[in-house]
Amino acid sequence: MTARSQAGPEAMNVAVVDIGSNSTRLLIAHLDGDHLDELVRHSNVTRLGAGVDRDGHLRDDAMERVFTTLDDYHREIEEHDCRSAVAVLTSAVRDSANGRQFAREVQERYGLVPHVLTGDQEAELTFLGATSGRSTSDIPTLVLDIGGGSTELVIGTDHEVDFHVSTQAGVVRQTERHVHTDPPTEPELHELTEDVRAILRDAVPKSRREGVGHGIAVAGTATSVAAIAQKLDPYDPERVHGYMLDTTECDRILGELAGMTLAQRREVPGLHPDRAPTIVAGVAIFSQVLSLFGLERIEISEHDILRGAALGLTRRTDQQ
Repeated sequence: MTARSQAGPEAMNVAVVDIGSNSTRLLIAHLDGDHLDELVRHSNVTRLGAGVDRDGHLRDDAMERVFTTLDDYHREIEEHDCRSAVAVLTSAVRDSANGRQFAREVQERYGLVPHVLTGDQEAELTFLGATSGRSTSDIPTLVLDIGGGSTELVIGTDHEVDFHVSTQAGVVRQTERHVHTDPPTEPELHELTEDVRAILRDAVPKSRREGVGHGIAVAGTATSVAAIAQKLDPYDPERVHGYMLDTTECDRILGELAGMTLAQRREVPGLHPDRAPTIVAGVAIFSQVLSLFGLERIEISEHDILRGAALGLTRRTDQQ
């Protein structure tokens, strides 16, 4: 029997594709009320945002990388008889002149209902995904999502968002702006760090930063750092989810990665080779967030915008 036939009449299999600036990811899940069971999760580095910060357009080769990945994802979505299938498209698409055209092509080719998210919508779905299934708490919690073109910072209590902002700090964007040698030079790292620090400081008022008592980090940079810290090879999501990363470990990893060539970073246990070109910028952003918010440690979570979109968007699409 299929998962759907064993559940209530409103239960269904759903699919969410997250088309970000650096990676394209798939979640297929069985949704029954507010209960979600993950069936399939994939991630491929497609670098859709390459060149967007400089040129303002999605490049043909970048779009083709996404389409190649979606060819495989589409087959799995059909195999799991998903009643609802959506695509969430984030920084690279909303910042590019041809982003809407790309979103329409995703819908026409693969039948995915596209949602080109505003920064606010992206933050809210990320917070929903990260905090779902948790007991309520009156401690202000930061949810951090470092993406390719932007970083989302969301603060809330009791599953309700109190503050959110999408910043123009992302692993692809900052790498293209500041890293031009291999390995990066000290001046490049200094410029990258100062750029990120200024962006974050301007985006989040000091009173908001000082009030945070707990942090949850989601998505590829966060999970990669947790895997590197534990030297996970192969990657083990059960050991990554819930891992507590402290500032000392984060800064140590940043120093080690920044001192390596790209070829050396590709061989680091726990780091997918395709993330090696942008991981230094990612960990630098991570370190600056911890410092600015005064957090000595942060929780790493596998629950992110994919889960938030499955809970918050797929029912809406199925009812249309």
